[in-house]
This record gives sequence, C-alpha cells and structure tokens, in this order.
Amino acid sequence: MSSDAESRCWGPRLLADGVEFRFWAPDVDAVDLLVESRAKRQTLAMQPALEGWWRLTVADAAPGTRYRYRLPEGLEVPDPASRFQPEDVHGPSEVVDASRYRWQHDDWRGRPWHEAVIYEMHIGAFTPEGTYLAAIDKLDVLVELGVTAVELLPIAAFPGARNWGYDGVLPFAPDSSYGTPDELRQFVDAAHGRGLMVFLDVVYNHFGPDGNYLGSYAKSFFTMRHHTPWGDAVNFDSGPHTRWTRGFFIENAVTWLEDYRFDGLRLDAVHAIYDDSSVHVLSELAERVRAGPGARRAVHLVLENDHNEAHWMAPRGAGYEAQWNDDFHHAVHALLTGEGDSYYADYAERPRQHLMRTLVEGFAYQGARSPHRGHARGEPSSHLPPTAFVTFLQNHDQVGNRAHGERLHELCSPLALQAATVILLLSPMPPLLFMGQEWCASSRFPFFCDFGGELAESVKQGRIREFERFDAFGDPQAHVRIPDPTSAATFAAAKLVWDERLQGDHERWWRLHRALLAVRRQHLVPLLDGLTAGRSDGTLLGEGGLAVTWELARGARYSLHANLSDAPLGLPAAPSSAVVYATADAFVDAAGALLAPWAVVCTLEPEAP
Repeated sequence: MSSDAESRCWGPRLLADGVEFRFWAPDVDAVDLLVESRAKRQTLAMQPALEGWWRLTVADAAPGTRYRYRLPEGLEVPDPASRFQPEDVHGPSEVVDASRYRWQHDDWRGRPWHEAVIYEMHIGAFTPEGTYLAAIDKLDVLVELGVTAVELLPIAAFPGARNWGYDGVLPFAPDSSYGTPDELRQFVDAAHGRGLMVFLDVVYNHFGPDGNYLGSYAKSFFTMRHHTPWGDAVNFDSGPHTRWTRGFFIENAVTWLEDYRFDGLRLDAVHAIYDDSSVHVLSELAERVRAGPGARRAVHLVLENDHNEAHWMAPRGAGYEAQWNDDFHHAVHALLTGEGDSYYADYAERPRQHLMRTLVEGFAYQGARSPHRGHARGEPSSHLPPTAFVTFLQNHDQVGNRAHGERLHELCSPLALQAATVILLLSPMPPLLFMGQEWCASSRFPFFCDFGGELAESVKQGRIREFERFDAFGDPQAHVRIPDPTSAATFAAAKLVWDERLQGDHERWWRLHRALLAVRRQHLVPLLDGLTAGRSDGTLLGEGGLAVTWELARGARYSLHANLSDAPLGLPAAPSSAVVYATADAFVDAAGALLAPWAVVCTLEPEAP
C-alpha cells in the first residue's frame, strides 16, 4: 500500500491482522459497528477517539466484509467514505482492497495537457449494457476518431439504478449499477493501454437529496452561513471541525487519482464551493494533488466555474490546468439557433462578437455586467494561453438541461453545424465532444433520475416549473410533453444507438470529425506545447464573418477565417499562408477573396527558423 494510502483518514484501513473501521460522528455519544455476513451479524461497540472519531479493529474482517454504523437512536447508516455499496446507498458498505487489482499498463504516466481532445460520456447511457466493461469495447472506436481522453460523468454512488451522477451521496464509492470497483479499474487500465487519458467529473459543492446521512451525526459538515441551489453549503470555513470536512474532499480527490489511476478531475460548479478561509480549499486540494499523484505522473485538474475566475489558471499559479468555457458554447449556440432565453440572453444581441472574444481572449465576460445574472461576471483572461479554456458545442448540461434533451443538430442547419464543428476542433483550445455528437446521434439526452415517493413527484414538478419561464412552454399543454425524469423510459431514450454510427448522414458526420481531428493532430497540436501566455488577435469581417490569428509555439502563426452567415463574405485579401483545412467549396471566386456561406478556412505560416 502506498504511503499516501497510509496517511488517509476516511474509510476502513486494511491491516495485516484485520480491518480498522473509522467513523467520524462528532454529534453522538455512542456508535455501534454492524458487521454482516451470510452466517451472522455482529454488533460491536466502537471506541471513541479524538475530535469526534470512532475506531475499532476487527480481526476477522477482510475485503468483501459488509458493514454499517448504528447511531444511538437506532438509525443504521453506511460509511460516508464507503468504497462500494453493492446494495445501493441505503444498504451496507463493503470493504475493498484497492491494491489487489493487477494493472496491465503499470508504466502509464499520462499525456501532456496540450494533446487533450476530450470525450464526455455517461457510463450508463454510453452502451446498451451501461457498464464499465461494455464501455471498454468502444474505446478502439474513440481512438480511431482521434480522441485522446474520455471524461466520465460523476459515478459516485447515487440512489436507484439511473442518474446523471450529480445526486451522488457517497463520493468514494463508484456506483454499483455500472460494475464493481475492480471493473472500473479495468476500464481505466484498458483506456491507458490504448493511449487514452481518463478524467472523472467530481462534485464537491453539494450532496444529493436521498441517502446523505451526514447531518444525522456530523451537523458541522454543513453551514447556514452560505447557501447553494441545493440547500445549506458544505462547511469549508467555519468552526473547529472544518479540517475534517476539507480533508474529506481532498482525500476523495487523491483516492480517485491513486486507487483508480484517473488522469485528472473535472470539479463541478466550484462557484458553489464557498470558503472564506485564508487558504481556499481548492488551493489546498491542488497542492495535495501536485505533491502526491501529480508528482509521479501527468495529472490534470479542470474547473467548471460560472464566475469566470481566471486566477485559478494563472501560469504556475493555483494548479488548475483549464476551465470549461461556457461563454464559447453560449455564443455559438445563440449564433446558430437564434435562441435568447435564460443565459443565452447575455449573448443573443452580439453572438459573433462574443464568440470572437472567446477565441482571442478566453472569456467573453471578463468583469462586464451580465444582464441575465444582474451583476458583473468574470476576470481578465487574455493573458492565459488558449489551452486554459475547454471549448464545446454540446455537453451533458447544454443538451440535458433542455426540456426534451435535443442535440444541436436538431436546432440548426447542417452547414451552420459544420462551420461550428470546424471552429471547435481546429481552434487551439482543448475541445470536448459529448458522446454521440460525432455522428449526430439520434438519441437525445434528457434529464433522468431514479427517485421514489414524494421526492420523485417533487422532481417532476420542479422540472415543469423550471421551464415555465421559457416562451415555448407558456402553454400548459407543453408541460405534458416534457419527459418524466423519473421514468425508466426516459433513461432508455438517452442510450446511444451504435448501429447508426456508420449509416447515411451519421457516417458522414463521423468521418468529418475524424478528418478534422487528424488535421488537429498533425498541424495544431505540435504548436501548442509549452504555451504559457495568450498571444492572439481577431477582427470581425463584414456582417457575418470573423478572422482570428494565434501566435503559437516557435513563432508559428495559425489563422482561422469563418463566414457565419447565409451570404457570401468578402475577405480583405485571399489567405496567403498554407491552407491546412478548408470546408468544401469554401471560396466562391477563383482568387480566394470571397468566402462561401458558412465556410471556414484554416491557414498556417511556417515556424520561425
């Protein structure tokens, strides 16, 4: 077992002569350990330790032993740091030995961030079987496509058999509906054998509404000083117990990276992580990761942050490689679809200008007032390299948070989508594809979960209320057509239909994505190595175009010209550099100074001698 594993505090610890069970419950005066097997159920009194901890070593416990904790009033709860919940989140936890798995690709040390082409997937909907093992069979297809990293939506144990993952309640336990912990390791191992990085989406800003028992025995885990859309915030900054709360999530991050060898983490909605301490928990987490698994191999930390805070990604700064750039998505979406509801209102009037700023400077909002939010948003970001911004046309949120889960190809013309796809894949920023996007999958991705009783009804009604403010849902009859998020049929509709990938238009889209990623790999990726600052400029062309030039490694100048309109666009001059990619029939005239509707041309000036 590694020295890092020896230093962990949460969850059971395997010993040579049994298992030490450790449970943090500062609000109770007694705790029983219930050890379960087919033959018997033992009830053992735990021993109090310092600062609210309870401990007990059981000699005949071993990997596979199932256990729970019983509180004085009789409530039986799983381990908050359970490594596996074979009977779902309300059942017993299971002792797991992370060291038993024999890695086939033990020499894997990761890949550099500038090579990242990310493929976001939901394990349950990625294949008909919805398991880690079934997903392995599709990895070769992703390699052929040109993907270099897969990113799993959250897999922390959630209630029921289906969930996006953002209702997880036991952050250390991979959900049993997808397979066992060792089968997850097998998936990561198989990806590494194909040269693929594997990232995991983790949620440290809230717990789901069903199955979180922490408030029953550790009330100080939460605070009323801050509030989130999901209720009281996790307590990172108030009272004597915050070091254990902070340590819980920091240790969780290290556990995923060490025990499962993930290549990086995407931290969900960190704008909802409130911390007024002198050292922010995000800084502490990044420092621990860099000093631990990140000191031995390439490990990448990525943020989702609605506040557009550039300081987390300062070169050699806080330790975060990049942030998801919602501004890029929102600007492209508003431009292609004409939608202006909700947060798209911030981009609807000048989508082309906002898009160009994201290509040149990173964030579109860098301190300006957001009309949708009613306050200023963002920090200056033009000093950061383009590799600090993950761009996307679709992701689980932007598809699944629509009432019907429509994908972008249902909302705009094929020519417009093709232009946006070229910009996504042939700009210097690391691109992210949402599973099935590469062939314009027919399956939508509606919101789904598996709650029961009153909670299920509350979620259904909440989903309806969420869309009542949209013009398209002003008619009550439109509410009836919103898929029931708690229905198994809604989840089934989200599963990819792999047979269609090489059929008709689906195959043409797949081949386009493969061709674009080949161009990226050959011409663009070598020029992204070592970038530490942003050096770019852009201009709007006519009524519907834009041109951007990036200065990349070794003095190379890479340019993109795009006509984002239905009319031909005159260029100031024909591109003089070598064309590395152009959409079909990009030029209307032989001189190359008139760009066809929705055409995109990418050029590259030779590197400096």
